[in-house]
Amino acid sequence: MSPQTAKKKSAQKKTVSQKTVTKKTRKRRVATSTNNVKPKLYANLVVQLLSLLKDEHDFVANAANFSALLFNSLPNVNWAGFYFLKGDELVLGPFQGNPACVRIPLGKGVCGVAAQQLETIIVPNVHEFPGHIACDVASNSEIVVPLFDGERLLGVLDLDSPTIGRFDDQDAEGLNELVTVFVAHEEGLE
Repeated sequence: MSPQTAKKKSAQKKTVSQKTVTKKTRKRRVATSTNNVKPKLYANLVVQLLSLLKDEHDFVANAANFSALLFNSLPNVNWAGFYFLKGDELVLGPFQGNPACVRIPLGKGVCGVAAQQLETIIVPNVHEFPGHIACDVASNSEIVVPLFDGERLLGVLDLDSPTIGRFDDQDAEGLNELVTVFVAHEEGLE
């Protein structure tokens, strides 16, 4: 190999390693900025929700606007809405998205299990969830957040996504905060 060829290869290696460093730095920046995006998004949604709720105390109207806010503000969501507890089943409330199942027994599907267990459930792949109720075949992941009036279960907020693994702990935290704001307003505790 000629000295000139060796210099070119050495220069190429430097360029490649500089590119690698740049790519790694970009990935770190993207990961860091992605980690900050959701909390900022949810903080903004709290402000918007409070604005929508201001001076309005009709529960159904507020639930409708809340579901519309989520559906139109959160990326990769194909359904956002409520199921309210009536007896021993959840009944469809205001929502955005394709038509949905109207009644879900407690303990059935993601919504019924979340209501029965009284906890937020994140399902990265609904096709792997035993007993999943497929209202929309395009849905691949789901998050369900229970709504409480004190200790009493009111129902659940349900969000679906066509993207596998769409929801995470940051979504759970943000959605729980939004649900708390919503219920507090409805209770007159704002």
